[in-house]
Amino acid sequence: MDSSLPAVGTLTAEGPPALQAVLLDMDGTLVDTEDFWWSAEVEVFAELGHVLREEWRTVVVGGPMSRSAGFLIEATAADIALEELSTRLNNKFVERLEAGVPLMPGARRLLAELAAHRIPAALVSASHRRVVDRMLGSLGRENFALTVAGDELARTKPHPDPYLTAARRLGADPARCAVLEDTVTGVAAAEAAGCRVVAVPSIAPIPAKSGRTVVSSLEEVDLPFLRSLVMVPH
Repeated sequence: MDSSLPAVGTLTAEGPPALQAVLLDMDGTLVDTEDFWWSAEVEVFAELGHVLREEWRTVVVGGPMSRSAGFLIEATAADIALEELSTRLNNKFVERLEAGVPLMPGARRLLAELAAHRIPAALVSASHRRVVDRMLGSLGRENFALTVAGDELARTKPHPDPYLTAARRLGADPARCAVLEDTVTGVAAAEAAGCRVVAVPSIAPIPAKSGRTVVSSLEEVDLPFLRSLVMVPH
């Protein structure tokens, strides 16, 4: 299953707006891996002779590899090319996955509920395809109609492209899609795409604003809750 799959059908609804699809971020939203990424970054830069500052963690969370790695190269003045650093970081991260990937509280129950009610779900991540495919073993490939990885698009989060791509391939109207995200970067992408957004902050806080729902855990999110979001006018 990959993001090159054709649309799984145009979804239509009669009468009031209806939830057509749920688009979910991966790291920090469905799987508890933000600590994995940070520890991988700390280890790689230690090998390069640099110590990462804790405050940089909120800068690199949720973004594409190119942005996060680029920031860390600039911040540390490390003598390493962006492509090489990206490869090393991905390798370190994947090593950490071998011991198992913890799911966020409520994630498995929510995915099962969506599947049981035949609500199409898409995994939309800034992580590379290699990482996404590895994670699907824990999340269950059968739970997703399609997946979109960060290295498959010219522009990834915070641009709206990943969510627009997922909605288009599902044949869904972005305004009838609910998005679950844990970072400001991901929320910005989903809102720019015109989706209904539920923010579940992980590392950094996400401020509440009109049209954005903020919850403390996926345990607060179920299908009736998501359906109610598309009934509210923008």
